[in-house]
Amino acid sequence: MKDKIINFVNDVVREMKKVTWPTKDELKESTQIVIVVCLLFAVFTYAVDMATSALLKGIF
Repeated sequence: MKDKIINFVNDVVREMKKVTWPTKDELKESTQIVIVVCLLFAVFTYAVDMATSALLKGIF
């Protein structure tokens, strides 16, 4: 069992060395894009909710 755990940890370390990590600038840019898309989605959801509420209030 101990050998399996050691092999697993060694495999994880070996694979993590293959990972290409983003630079600080790439990370900042990606974060900004995610925040903007989330805000746009929130505004869209709010608008649809308000329109649906107004439509339902008009019907009932």
